[in-house]
Amino acid sequence: MKKQSRRVLFLAFLGVIAVGVWAWWNLLPRGNPAGDSLPTVTVTRRTLTSSILATGAVKPQVGAEVRVGTRISGKVERLYANIGDIVKKGQVIAELEKEDLEANVSQRTAELQMAEAKLSSIHSLRPREIEKAEAEVSQWSATVELSQNELTREDELLKHRVTSQQDYDRAKEQLTVSRARLAAAQKGLELAKAGYDEDIKMASAELERAKASLADAKVQLSYATITAPIDGVIASVSTQEGETVAAGLNAPTFVTIIDLNRLQVDAFVDEVDIGKVEPGQRAIFTVDSFPDREFEGKVAAIYPKAVIQENVVNYDVVVQVDRASGGFLRPEMTANVTVFLEARENVLSVPNKAIKREGGKSVVYVFSDGKPQPRNIKVGWKDSQYTEVLSGLSEGETVLLDAPALKQTEEK
Repeated sequence: MKKQSRRVLFLAFLGVIAVGVWAWWNLLPRGNPAGDSLPTVTVTRRTLTSSILATGAVKPQVGAEVRVGTRISGKVERLYANIGDIVKKGQVIAELEKEDLEANVSQRTAELQMAEAKLSSIHSLRPREIEKAEAEVSQWSATVELSQNELTREDELLKHRVTSQQDYDRAKEQLTVSRARLAAAQKGLELAKAGYDEDIKMASAELERAKASLADAKVQLSYATITAPIDGVIASVSTQEGETVAAGLNAPTFVTIIDLNRLQVDAFVDEVDIGKVEPGQRAIFTVDSFPDREFEGKVAAIYPKAVIQENVVNYDVVVQVDRASGGFLRPEMTANVTVFLEARENVLSVPNKAIKREGGKSVVYVFSDGKPQPRNIKVGWKDSQYTEVLSGLSEGETVLLDAPALKQTEEK
């Protein structure tokens, strides 16, 4: 009886174990898509904003950095600029010795005065000579007329034999001489007028040449005073007082002036992203000197020529800096730039992590009939967390975040 009881208890124990194994195998969930062990996400609509990160440097704009030099040779007599000084446009920076230049101006001024005096003399004397020539013409015109009348009278008297042939010939000779004198007087008048015009032209030309020479001398004198061409800050000083500079093909540089209100950032964008960048897009950047401060800007230009560094192709994107930078920026500061691209509103999207690349296609794993199934999708815009889905998914569907891990689990 004891053996039989033990056998019944043993069989009952085995039955309980069998029932427990059956319940565990058939009733507990395995591979539940909604289980907490498998992270999933629902396909929803949201607004995507994408951006591009780039590294660059703060640079002066074109025309904001000027190297100021001289166009003439000479010794530096005074230098008024020092590094860090703020200068205004037109402010005197340096002066060269100018005694010889001032003497040249005085000489050219005297030449101009002589030319003016000569022209004034011609205007005063030449008209009197013309008046004298005109008077001689009038005088000999009257003499010719008188001689002509005398000859006519002698001719009438000779016909009546009242006068002699000798008196007639004398009257005729007098008329010939008078006409010759009249012709000479007329020629002298023409020469006087022509000479007056020529003298006026020559004297006027000499006057203009003297004016040009004086203007050139004054310009040369002005080169001895070097002024600031723009508002800005003295960035460097290359010449000191007492040094002699020689102007040749390249003008000697005295100082370099930078306008800190006209700065830009040259950001180097990878060729993969350059097609998304357009002028006018908003950008922000930080510099290592002020890591907690963001500076505003916008894309102003994209240089067409690539910059190749260590076999990496980049393009120079010019970011125009907002003038309200507060004077914190300096040229050559390293800038970390973020360019904001266009925003896509109310688009289907899934996390970037949920999209896999298989066979050259974008694939997500969607739960269908209680199992994850791969599905090809077409993607669009992308930001740092989400990717736009153009086709292949519907709003509300559930996709797996880590499909390869699930796939391995199912294979086990």
